[in-house]
Amino acid sequence: MYEVKIQAEFSAAHSLKEVGGKCESLHGHNFKVEVAVESEHLDDQGMVIDFRFLKEKTRNLLDGLDHKYLNELPLFHRRNASSENIAAYLFAELSRLIDQGPRRVSWVAVWESDASRALFRRSAP
Repeated sequence: MYEVKIQAEFSAAHSLKEVGGKCESLHGHNFKVEVAVESEHLDDQGMVIDFRFLKEKTRNLLDGLDHKYLNELPLFHRRNASSENIAAYLFAELSRLIDQGPRRVSWVAVWESDASRALFRRSAP
């Protein structure tokens, strides 16, 4: 199995509902995002996926989050704008755009800080 990974960043503010403590107040992060794509086979160019294509699709999604108050986005009206929910959203959207044949998004990680990461991965078959 081959796996490739890219990293990207975005900055945003959020507040977490009903969690208690400081995180219920408006605060922001310089989020780091990692996206991994896997495949059992390489394409005709000898790649899992063109890094440029993967970065472009990821950047397009992150542009919708960048420098926003995440709680105001329709995506987070009914759920917390947590790193876990951000990772699940990015995973679902990127899977829709990228999964093809043996190639698929294997996981997405969202880092709030150097010490705090949430990861959403594909369920085992």
